[in-house]
Order: sequence, then structure tokens, then C-alpha cells
Amino acid sequence: MEVSRVDGVNAAEDWLDAWVGQVNSQATRSVELSRRVASLTGTAEGRDGAIRVRVGSAGQVEGLELDERVRELSGPRLAEEIMSVMRRAQARLSRRVADEVRVTVGEDTETGRAVLHSFEARFPAPSGEEDR
Repeated sequence: MEVSRVDGVNAAEDWLDAWVGQVNSQATRSVELSRRVASLTGTAEGRDGAIRVRVGSAGQVEGLELDERVRELSGPRLAEEIMSVMRRAQARLSRRVADEVRVTVGEDTETGRAVLHSFEARFPAPSGEEDR
């Protein structure tokens, strides 16, 4: 009878060790995902390259380049074009984040689902626009 109690304790310890190992592994992958996402950017251009936008890892505009061709646009139209290009850059960022989720924590993990949902909700693919 004493042997089965020892076997039970050993099995519980083995299970606990395996569980702790899984938690540590997931934490390591989550840190790696965070590091990778922090370095990502998204870029897009519009009007045949006359408008270029680069967004950082949080979707913030980090770069905006306009060439002389934008002078042909009215102020409201230029603003609309810039916003459209910015949304495409953010949607590209979201796709890049999804790629990183797949290779680090996986789409089927709680962390992966949360990150994907966050980026997809904040930066959906612009509707009715082709990905230029």
C-alpha cells in the first residue's frame, strides 16, 4: 500500500512539473511575441506613390511622405486619401502581427486569440478598398 501512495505522489509531482514547464514555455513565447511585435511597422502608399505612410507597432503614424502631386487635390480630398493610406498601413501591420502570433504563441492559444482580436478590432482591413 505504501508503494502506491509513493507512486501517486510521484505522478502528481510529474504532472506539476510538466504543467510548470508548459506555463514557463508559454510565458517565454509570449515575451518573444511582445518583442517581435514591438519592432513591427506597417507601410502603404497611395496615388501612385504620391502619399506614403508608415505606422509603428501600436498603429501610430511614424512617417508621412507627400510629393508634389498631392497639390492637385483639394484639402478635404487630400485628408481622405491620407486617412485611407494610413488605414491600409495599419491593416498591413495587423497582418504582420498575425504572422508573428502564428510562429510564436499560436493562433489557438489564449494569448494568440487576444492579440489577434485586439489588432483586428483596432485595424481591420479597409472595406471596399483593394490592398494597394
